[in-house]
Amino acid sequence: MTTENTPSEHTELGAIGSEVQFGELAQGTFVQRDNRFRVQVELDGTLVTAHLANPGRLRELLVPGREVWLKPAHAPKRRTSYDLTLVAYEGHYVSMDSQLPNRLVERALQRRQLPGFEDYPVVRREVRLGESRLDFKLEGKGVPCWIEVKSVTLVADKVARFPDAPTARGRRHLRELMSAATQGDRAAAIFVVQRADAVSFTPNDGTDPAFGEALRQASKAGVEVHALRCEVTPTAIRLRDAIPVRL
Repeated sequence: MTTENTPSEHTELGAIGSEVQFGELAQGTFVQRDNRFRVQVELDGTLVTAHLANPGRLRELLVPGREVWLKPAHAPKRRTSYDLTLVAYEGHYVSMDSQLPNRLVERALQRRQLPGFEDYPVVRREVRLGESRLDFKLEGKGVPCWIEVKSVTLVADKVARFPDAPTARGRRHLRELMSAATQGDRAAAIFVVQRADAVSFTPNDGTDPAFGEALRQASKAGVEVHALRCEVTPTAIRLRDAIPVRL
């Protein structure tokens, strides 16, 4: 994958195949969002409460009447009986769990399935760098590689965009990656698009211009910027391939 302005600095990624199974899901109809992490869904004529593992705005997705899929939650101390797993949108499924991209990338890294990152036998999670904990630190024979993974659900005109809400935390992560790159380590930001209808990725300057500027600065400082597209079905989500990054 390459950016338009610095095509020689980034590693090309190919087909991947890392997958997470959803298990048994129940189909319902979205009713309303109570707060950042809780929604109401009509399921078999009954109103149920579901956990939403995604703090984004999701305004184009969480619309009353939209078809959604819920995963039953069996933990006895939970306040909600379900997790909101999928939303149907214009003929596509959108995965709603913002933590799933980390699991997909981790599996790909551990199995040496992520092209351009195969030469790292050690995959460490949540490693502190500066003022943050970055998602992964890879270690091998050469310099270490730091990776931060971001979940993308917003697609407009077939272009995936991040973020869909201002993110000071995201900018901080980019600063840490820039620091690692300038000190000689390898550093990468990987944006995982949890839907199949995107053909490219760009920062969402209309919502958070500061993040877009930070991402462009990070790229110029040597941070690799990658975007991966997922195939999503009612049974699983799968890392499919890379899409172009346009900064």
